Amino acid sequence: MIPHRDSRPTLLVVDDEPLNLQVLRQILQQDYKLIFARDGEKALALAQSERPQLILLDIMMPGLTGLETCQRLKQNPDTQNIPVIFVTALADDRDETEGFAVGCVDYITKPVSAPIVLARVKSQLSLVSAETLRETRLQIIQRLGRAAEYKDNETGLHVIRMSHYAREIALAAGMGAADAEEIFNAAPMHDVGKMGIPDAILQKPGKLTPDEWEIMKQHAAIGAEIIGDDNSSLLQMAARIALCHHEKWDGSGYPKGLVGDAIPIEARIVSLADVFDALTSKRPYKEPWTIEDTTNYILAESDKQFDPELVAAFNIALPKIIEIRAQLLDPDIP
Repeated sequence: MIPHRDSRPTLLVVDDEPLNLQVLRQILQQDYKLIFARDGEKALALAQSERPQLILLDIMMPGLTGLETCQRLKQNPDTQNIPVIFVTALADDRDETEGFAVGCVDYITKPVSAPIVLARVKSQLSLVSAETLRETRLQIIQRLGRAAEYKDNETGLHVIRMSHYAREIALAAGMGAADAEEIFNAAPMHDVGKMGIPDAILQKPGKLTPDEWEIMKQHAAIGAEIIGDDNSSLLQMAARIALCHHEKWDGSGYPKGLVGDAIPIEARIVSLADVFDALTSKRPYKEPWTIEDTTNYILAESDKQFDPELVAAFNIALPKIIEIRAQLLDPDIP
């Protein structure tokens, strides 16, 4: 017989009074898997070993108080993201302020009400699920981007570097932090369409024939098709980047020959970041260019291949870009 797996979320309930633990057990045991601790030290050990989805924590305990326990949880990288709800008889504004200051996400006062406990726990777990889904989506995007680069005989560090470069260019151009972060997260998918290009063309050491080049150019449209039409703003941006990052400011790019502002700004930014990293990286068919030669090329292509305003932003961001490059160099690049 296949053993039954308990898929209910795990909650850690911490209180030095057995009666209080029993009350919370009666409220929560039907919907959640529960583990219990009667002091702060035991709570810290269980949080580390069991990684519960949520912690219900009393404040007034002998030894480590709840406030001290919460502080320790938030200082530990392994437990800092576990949400903590204080369940306590301390109910004035100062107590709540102190609780939020050490990192709790909510506050339930004793004596507890079953509907309130259930509603607060459900609300916090919903937020945890949403954040987990977002993180999983970002990891999938990054891994697909790296898979495309490995197929093209490039290392996964290329997509990491150019994503960082793109964020710095966006910030230097005056873009808000949230939008720049979304470009950073969408950029790794820029060449995912290379998965649809035959290896004989993608990995050819010499120059492509005109027919082979036409096939190679299809990777932009293939990439947008792979990403698809999703409701997520992040994936919508990733699709625009995949489709348009080979468009050029003067209209000589592909696949649509877009001109100027008709090219989505995120694609214009990624194009700059991608070219900088490609030129300064070693490839089977070339040695890396110097940073000086690469920046001179980008300046020369302002108003032709690249948006001149973004070239100016690139120059502002260049010191940070050089610093990022030094930290994320491929092993075989001097």
